[in-house]
Amino acid sequence: MSQKIYIRSASTSSRIRPLPATQKYYKIFTPGEEVIKSAHTNFLRGHGTYEEKGDLKASVAGVKEQVNKLISVRPLKSRYNGQVGEVLVGRIMEVQQKRWKVDTNSRLDSALLLSSVNLPGGELRRRSVEDQHMMRQYLREGDLISAEVQSVFMDGTLSLHTRSLKYGKLGQGILVKVFPSLVKKCKLHFHNLPFGISLILGNNGYIWISPLVTNSEGNEGGFVQNLEEVVSKDTREAMGRVRNCILALVQSYMMLYDTSIVFAYEESLKYSVHELLLPEAMVDIAVLTQHRLGMLEDYEFN
Repeated sequence: MSQKIYIRSASTSSRIRPLPATQKYYKIFTPGEEVIKSAHTNFLRGHGTYEEKGDLKASVAGVKEQVNKLISVRPLKSRYNGQVGEVLVGRIMEVQQKRWKVDTNSRLDSALLLSSVNLPGGELRRRSVEDQHMMRQYLREGDLISAEVQSVFMDGTLSLHTRSLKYGKLGQGILVKVFPSLVKKCKLHFHNLPFGISLILGNNGYIWISPLVTNSEGNEGGFVQNLEEVVSKDTREAMGRVRNCILALVQSYMMLYDTSIVFAYEESLKYSVHELLLPEAMVDIAVLTQHRLGMLEDYEFN
């Protein structure tokens, strides 16, 4: 007996509501497309652009950004370019002399100096030869860490530090990799979400989802993590739901920050966790989240 299968497109879903009329859209320029005409000579050429016969054209696919007279095109997909003070999530790639080499999704591997970390117990003292021999006991290849950009070298290599106790080795959780341009720059990148999940939104596009972190944890200088603690089924399900909500927002190129992720989580409760990977569900969540964000912006504006 043959079975009929009906496929309903996401656009016909009754749950999808139209976006507010005040929603702001950005024009995406393609390589070679004209950004500024030759008649406008009062401009400065920035990154992602080139000049041809007096016209300013885009050299990458992205959106236009203008600061006074400086005009640039920010690519939609690019490697991370770090700035001092930004919060990152990275993976230890190699243990070298007096430093660790860290993958931070940038063009070059970043460096975490032994002098830029808190020793176990939070001790502040000069690093000895014994500390150098014990570096692999602190952090070894494959470990995930949270850190902050301390400085940027001439060749673009980032120098990291974990001197604050909120930084350090990461324990049990889920790592999600997204485009760095989709992570909104905010004052806070460490969030405890209301449904029992902790979130680290790395500026480099690496997002860490973990069980709720309390203030009593992380008192060993950021090196001691309990990997034997049993995570409850409800917590693991919530972590998986947050991950799938982030993927849904990324597919629609929406900005990622605590409010957008919380809204997406609340709109996703009508689905099971595995259903969130269906194309219709991903579009549905993204549109409903965009609608709520638009209503919030209108409310704050008024």
